[in-house]
Amino acid sequence: MITVVLLILSVITGVFLGKHFGKKEKLAKNLLVLSAGFLITICLNEVFPQVYTSEAGSSLGIFVIAGVLLQMILEALTKGFEHGHFHHHSEHNILPVALMVGLFIHAFIEGIPLANEEHQLSPYLLGILFHNLPISFILGAFLFNRKNESKTLPYPSILIVALFALASPMGMLLGNYFNPNLQPYFLAIVGGIFLHISSVIIFESNKNHNIDWMKIGLVIVGVSLALIMHLFHHHPAAGHSH
Repeated sequence: MITVVLLILSVITGVFLGKHFGKKEKLAKNLLVLSAGFLITICLNEVFPQVYTSEAGSSLGIFVIAGVLLQMILEALTKGFEHGHFHHHSEHNILPVALMVGLFIHAFIEGIPLANEEHQLSPYLLGILFHNLPISFILGAFLFNRKNESKTLPYPSILIVALFALASPMGMLLGNYFNPNLQPYFLAIVGGIFLHISSVIIFESNKNHNIDWMKIGLVIVGVSLALIMHLFHHHPAAGHSH
């Protein structure tokens, strides 16, 4: 299935780039900001409209909030890995087992709504793919650029990468067993996750609160890409869910 292949490739590509260019922290930061602009636009233009035009739309706000809270809990395990809180001097503070569990749950939940997406290259899927690249970049840098570390990882790096790459496909597989009517609820939870991650990346303060024109430009590029895709994507009539 093309969706599964794309999900796995997005992780492998990001890890490969992180392994070879992982010391370029500015590149990782720029990728994150670009993906955040893309992700928050997908969230507001695609995910939330689909959620709130469903029959259960008026009661789904609590599930969006649940998604935000869930991501905050997961970040206790990943130490903010998803939005770039990764610094070489504090690598030893990130327990690989906790990181693996946190990233797996995060990606697994994102994969569940994919089971009921009508279009293979849906905006939701593209949002996940765009989001996977910078996270995988940081993951690759973290796992494969630890030459100065005295301790070895308790688990092979390739296992962590494989679990992360397979998490969303496994979530999609599980989603096939859920009632399609539950789709808006899962989308609401993921929408909360997307909203939290992207807003933290975009709105976290710059040094001395100076204007970062590069950051603003990258957000605009990410938003523009998502808007272009939104214009060319077929949307169902209002009042109907996928």
